[in-house]
Amino acid sequence: MLRFIANFDRATVEARIASGPCRPLAEVRLDTPVAWPNKVIAYPANYHAHIEEMKDGLVSTFKTGGQGFFLKANSSLSGPADPIVLPAVVGREVHHECELAIVIGKGGRDIGRADALDHIFGYACLVDVVIRGREERVMRKSFDSFCPVGPWITTADEIADPANIALELHINGALRQSANTRDLIVDIPEMIAMASSVMTLFPGDIIATGTPAGVAPITDGDVLDIAIAGVGAMRLAIVRGTAGAHPVWDKPAS
Repeated sequence: MLRFIANFDRATVEARIASGPCRPLAEVRLDTPVAWPNKVIAYPANYHAHIEEMKDGLVSTFKTGGQGFFLKANSSLSGPADPIVLPAVVGREVHHECELAIVIGKGGRDIGRADALDHIFGYACLVDVVIRGREERVMRKSFDSFCPVGPWITTADEIADPANIALELHINGALRQSANTRDLIVDIPEMIAMASSVMTLFPGDIIATGTPAGVAPITDGDVLDIAIAGVGAMRLAIVRGTAGAHPVWDKPAS
């Protein structure tokens, strides 16, 4: 998939679609579109309303976009046919975070804002799942299945205005999160510029754009629906797993 993204040629793909055999979508199992990107980059607290609901003493830093970004483990990626598996940790809440995924198409270093959108291959739905607590963020967000991405990649040329994309998340049919990319604190070009100022971006790298207000616990048996206008939608089951227990989680979450 990384080679496909790096060498993408729409005319060749459309010719294959026109001439090759096809199967109904209902007959295939979709995996996460990019299973092993070079990295998954995530921007925290990137909507003002979410900052206010978190109230963790870093409000002024977050509001300037000065928090920067963090990395999630590639092994946390899962797809639209996979459940979100809650770890066997007692006394901790696990929360959903509705986000847009940016998939890098053309890599580079020190990419300027003016050129940033030219480096995007496409967009997908992403759920950033987190166990709440004071441990390092990367640890709390990197359990297996804690980064569903899919159901496919909608290529950048199919999105008229990436600064005006509506997204929402429902749990058991009830709306939990609703926002638009126009409300981002660090916008999409700046995310690419900031990340590439630190490290080289490669084709297939995934950037999670941050979550809006409305994060809340998910529990065994819940059904999560994420939908992003023009991009796609996923329905994910929430199940309780048997792995993940460790004494590090035994202390109180706060």
